[in-house]
Formats: sequence, structure tokens, C-alpha cells
Amino acid sequence: MIERYTLPEMGRVWSDQHKYELWCRVETLVLEAHAAAGRVPAEVVQPVRDAPPPLPARVAEIEETTQHDVIAFLTAWADNTEPRSAAAYVHHGMTSSDLLDTALAVQLTEATDLLLARLDRLVAALRDHGLAHRDTIRVGRTHGVHAEPDVWGHRVADLAFAAARSRDRLRAARERVGVVAISGAVGTYSLIDPSVEVTVAEALDLRPADASTQVVLRDSISEWVAALAIIATVCETVALEVRHGQRTEVRELSEAFGSGQKGSSAMPHKKNPIRSERIAGLARVVRAAVVPVMEGIPLWHERDISHSSTERVFLPDAAITTDYLLHLTAGLVENLVVDADRMRANLESTGGLIYTSSVLLELVEGGASREDAYALVQSAAMETWNSGTPFRETLRVRAKDAGVELDEARLDEICRPERYVANLGPLFDRLAALS
Repeated sequence: MIERYTLPEMGRVWSDQHKYELWCRVETLVLEAHAAAGRVPAEVVQPVRDAPPPLPARVAEIEETTQHDVIAFLTAWADNTEPRSAAAYVHHGMTSSDLLDTALAVQLTEATDLLLARLDRLVAALRDHGLAHRDTIRVGRTHGVHAEPDVWGHRVADLAFAAARSRDRLRAARERVGVVAISGAVGTYSLIDPSVEVTVAEALDLRPADASTQVVLRDSISEWVAALAIIATVCETVALEVRHGQRTEVRELSEAFGSGQKGSSAMPHKKNPIRSERIAGLARVVRAAVVPVMEGIPLWHERDISHSSTERVFLPDAAITTDYLLHLTAGLVENLVVDADRMRANLESTGGLIYTSSVLLELVEGGASREDAYALVQSAAMETWNSGTPFRETLRVRAKDAGVELDEARLDEICRPERYVANLGPLFDRLAALS
């Protein structure tokens, strides 16, 4: 991922230098296990442990000749080992994927822990914002059209629980990708004892793979990427709500606009939802990773490397982009500007049409058939749409023409927006308990 969208901690997880540090750690743990079992000389462990990880530039230089990244790494690391002869026992009984998949599992879990921390922040931001606006009346919209009264906190609560469920999915995916596979050339442990895999897994706080051939089957990694794609899309859902709310015709929500910030090179009046639009664009990048990574599940027999190049691109990019998306989205929510007066004005802008559902039920409960009540209310509503005459006025005329008596005091009660949100208390109790 380009530097513009890479935050330092996540960038470090996927850096070549950190990758080689992890490779050194895995190889050292394997060597220590061999030495403890008496399979290699004990005196080789300390020189290998003390050897500094090779520099990425040196590995790349050797790989120009070997055309094999693991061999290039082992050669460069051996050059850093004193005495160099101790390095002869490094990678003992292993195949490349033992090293690659085990170190990748560490990277995936490290990345996940950073993402989970950011999800904690987003969930808290949405929870607190939703609770702060549990009484902020606004109109609900379906198909983009005014529906019934609602409160802004209700919409935010829905997003908060979605973020929390996304966090749960990622935690589950972390468990499944956190596996160690050190089983040899085709996964039969032919040249390495299964106890080595167990020892290394314990040292890394991971678990041994249930089974591996030369690689770990990519279904769990695909699940992990899919979890990131859902997170990214939840972030986009938050951003889309803000983008709609910041339209001039709506003007209920807006992103924070800092001192000295500029919205347009040509139009000085512009305040654009640039953070929300950036979230929408980058969510596409994360979703784009799902299918290519999933296509790494079916490999030829015990292994091929068609998955390798795909994962080198999409796993870091998906993690780095999701990390940045969560950072953007939490900041968006924490600094969101809500115009409660504009929300109320928009709610009242259709002259009472948002109360048609309650009027319909009131007529039915008064003895009218649903078909007759619906026809009466709809005809009055359509006249309001076309003429701008308030709904209560058009309703009176249509009811009189139909010989239907209206209870004006009762209509006063049911045409009150607070009545529509009176039953949301338990939802906000659940929201308050969200952590």
C-alpha cells in the first residue's frame, strides 16, 4: 500500500525488515527444539541466536541469483553468523513453507491485534455518539424518501452493533489464522519430529495446524480477508450516512472542517465530505482482495505457489487499508457535526406526511376497512405532495367527503414525532452495555 494510507504500526508489521526478523525467530525456535532433543549440536544455538537479521537489500541482492527468497534469506543470515558453520543446522528438516506460513501466521495475528484495538475505538465512538443523540429527533428515510420519525441515535446504534459484530468476526478469524505448520516437504514430518511444531507453536502463542501438506490450506486466510472486507464495508456504511447528510438539500450532518482547510480549488464556499468519500473509495480496495485470496484455496496437490504472489500484494494491502479506514471512521464519528434543528426542520418539511401510518391505523381501529382507510389516507397524502397543503388539512377534506369523522384531539396525539420513538428505550439500554 502506498505511504499515504499506511499508518506506522501496521506498516511495520508488513515491512520486509520485520518479516526477516520473524523468519529469524521461527528458525531459531526450530533450532532450539532440535538442540533440546539432541538432534543438532547444542553449541550452534547461541551463535545463530546472536546473528542479526539480514538487511532486506542484502537478501534482494542474493535473490537476484538464487531466484528463491528463502534461500537468499538463509544465505544472508548465515553471512551474519559467527562462526558461519553454526548456520549449517538452520532450517534443519524444514521446507520453505514451514517458515513462510508460520511467520505469516505471526504477521496476521499481529495485524489483527492492531485492527481489534482500532475496532474498540470505533465501537466506543459509535456507542457514545448514539447515546448522546438518543433524543435527537429526525425523519427516518426508506428509499431516500421520508418515512416515519426516528432519532439519530437509533441509526447510529445500528452501526455500532455492526462494528461490534465485525470485531467478533475478526477475533474468530484470528484464532483460525494463528496456526503453525512445521511438517516438512509434503507435510508428513518425514525429516522433522512433530514435537518441534508443538514447541514452536507454544513459543509463538499460536497452535499447531490441524493438518498441512506443504502449506496451510488458505480457507482460514480467506476468512480473515473476508472479515476485513466486512469491516471496510461497515466503515463505508457510516461514511455513506454522513455523505447523504452533508448534501446541501439535507444539511443534517457534516464532517469537521478545520481552520485553514479548503474544500475546492475553484469554489471557496465548498465544504466537502472528503473523509467520507475517501472511506468509500478505500473500502473498494479491501473488498477487491477477497476473490484473489480465496482463489488461493485450490492449489495443485500438496502445493504450488500460485497463491504466493497474490498474498504478497493483497494481505498487506488489505490489512494496511483496513487499519487506515478504521482510523478515518473513528475520527469521523468522534468529530461529527450534527444539526438537530435542521433535522427537525427536515422532518416537518413535508407538512405531516410522515404521520400517515398512524392515521391509517387510527381509522382502521375506528371501524373502517383497511382498504377504505388506505385509499382515504393515500388520496389526502397525494394531494399534499402535489399542492403543498398540510396533510391534516387535506385529510379533513377527504374525510368529510367520505363521511368519516375525525377525532382531532386524537390526531394531535398521533401526529407527534416523539410518539414514534417511545419504545426505543431497551435498544439504548443494549447500546449502553456495548463495550
